[in-house]
Amino acid sequence: MALIVQKYGGTSMGTPERILNVAQRVKRWHEHGHQVVVVVSAMSGETNRLLGLAKAITDTPDPRELDQMISTGEQVTIALLAMSLKSIGVNAKSCTGGQVGIKTDTSYTKARIQSIDDGSMRRDLDAGQVLIVAGFQGVDPHGNVTTLGRGGSDTTGVALAAALKADECQIYTDVDGVYTTDPRVAPKAKKLDRVTFEEMLEMASLGSKVLQIRSVEFAGKYQVPLRVLSSFDNPNDGAFDQQFKTTVGTLITTEAGTDMEQPIISGIAFNRDEAKLIVRGVPDQPGIASRILSPIGNANIEVDMIVQNVAADGTTDFTFTVNRSEMKKALGLLQQIGQEIGAREVTGDDTIVKVSIVGVGMRSHAGVASQMFTTLASEGINIQMISTSEIKISVVVDEKYLELAVRALHTSFDLDRSSGESRAQA
Repeated sequence: MALIVQKYGGTSMGTPERILNVAQRVKRWHEHGHQVVVVVSAMSGETNRLLGLAKAITDTPDPRELDQMISTGEQVTIALLAMSLKSIGVNAKSCTGGQVGIKTDTSYTKARIQSIDDGSMRRDLDAGQVLIVAGFQGVDPHGNVTTLGRGGSDTTGVALAAALKADECQIYTDVDGVYTTDPRVAPKAKKLDRVTFEEMLEMASLGSKVLQIRSVEFAGKYQVPLRVLSSFDNPNDGAFDQQFKTTVGTLITTEAGTDMEQPIISGIAFNRDEAKLIVRGVPDQPGIASRILSPIGNANIEVDMIVQNVAADGTTDFTFTVNRSEMKKALGLLQQIGQEIGAREVTGDDTIVKVSIVGVGMRSHAGVASQMFTTLASEGINIQMISTSEIKISVVVDEKYLELAVRALHTSFDLDRSSGESRAQA
């Protein structure tokens, strides 16, 4: 018997029919003798609807009252799922985040989990109940309802799995796993059977939308095995394996796969929401980078890639990227800064994208960067910026080359091939 935490997102809980489908899936796990905790999101679109109501009242809703309101979306789905399970003969109990002891700080709308009291959950599980828990929420030290911000339901699922020392945390979504890249861009993309926390964290931070960064960080910190699965396949099909000896979905864990033909690159991520800012002709002297970036940071604008080019005349060009939605704000700040430090020119460009290759195999193989750059050059794609880490190489290119770059790299690193086919050695 295992203890399983399952998380279902808003799309999976979007209609009564889909909720009944989830109930059938949960019932099957429970009937095989497993203890099951289910974390659910609000119905698809419900949180946005509630936020719209608040905005109709005031442009600056009080954060405490906002959390009090938007937390109700999950309370609807936990009750509906509990009703569904009871209607098919499963002993189920719905609980809010506060009722299962999820304690957070007081940062409304973006609270952080501080502790979880697992005692009551264990008693209910030992009594044979399936627990249905509202994701995305907890309570602060004063008993006020708080919400966890973007990706909060995934974080709830992983946190409960960590607290309960669950055998696995299963994240059910509208896709059947993590792919080598977005199949809509590269039709030959393949589903990965296994990926490491490090790789998944890089892919999530670089644009992969399957899992939220925060939940992957949490899972890695507490060594919680994650599995990404589809909630839209038949809950009674052969995908079920009570011993977890299955390649269904994608397992995210601390260890890389044991396949001797394991690819050097596990996936290709990309981000369309990029913009580039350039400050040209500033003095090449100590402190100039701080003069440029400190006001940007103080404005809560996140900087990603940074490149500095020193010219022969004693000046330097300073280039960095930000989220595309922040470019206008950042450009306004830079124009003022540029006047103060004597910059020759300040410009912005929101027609760029970031393309990244990710893989733990890069640690033990030389020539990966050279292969990436040669591949792009052969397609006539100019690289504007480069950033690297131990298991990742990112480049900035013109956005019109995004799909061509992804497909070319996918083929170059043999990701078009299925895991059973031989892979070229890079």
